Amino acid sequence: MKKITIAIFMLLGFFSMASAEVGVNLGVSGSMGAFTAKGNETMGTSESGQEKRVVSVFGYGSIFIEKTLGDYLTVGVDYVPSALDSETSETNKKDGTTAAPTASKSQVIKVSFEDLITYYAAINITENLYVKAGLVEADVITKESLGTGGSYGNTSLDGTMMGVGYDKELTNGMFVRAEGTYTDFDNIKLNSASGETRFVEAKDIAGVAGKISIGKSF
Repeated sequence: MKKITIAIFMLLGFFSMASAEVGVNLGVSGSMGAFTAKGNETMGTSESGQEKRVVSVFGYGSIFIEKTLGDYLTVGVDYVPSALDSETSETNKKDGTTAAPTASKSQVIKVSFEDLITYYAAINITENLYVKAGLVEADVITKESLGTGGSYGNTSLDGTMMGVGYDKELTNGMFVRAEGTYTDFDNIKLNSASGETRFVEAKDIAGVAGKISIGKSF
């Protein structure tokens, strides 16, 4: 919620500068992407956990607002209003937090990425071609069903984004864009509410996405 509030203030700041021909762009985007990560759940010392790579494919929409600064630089904010759910990961593990490990139990873990916001800057290379880079933030909401008991809390996720795109102006201030991006997120580690001897880790979180946008310049 805090990130949304900050983004809203940024948007209001852009609008406060708006008058005729000030270079404010508004638009919507549709994206398709694939993200991959290495995940591992560890319980106690008797079982260190096996690292597993997960690949998830996402399709999502977003809204954006931008301010052009001169002929070459544009800064903007992109917000994804819907949650992005990962695939469900299910494993069978023994509870190694006790002296006598129990029989294998099912561990079902799923995460949801909410309030995904990207703050970016784009530089025009030619009249139509541009490159962009930015910072990405999201809330990570865990949705687990652990046969061994316990639960994992929620956290935030930060990352960096870079991309390249092509912008085509239409009539009446309208424009369309096509772009590709690469995003790299920081590693995360979550301890179980039942004790720090149980935790999950996710690392090497990265993904690529293609995006089509349509908008209007004011």
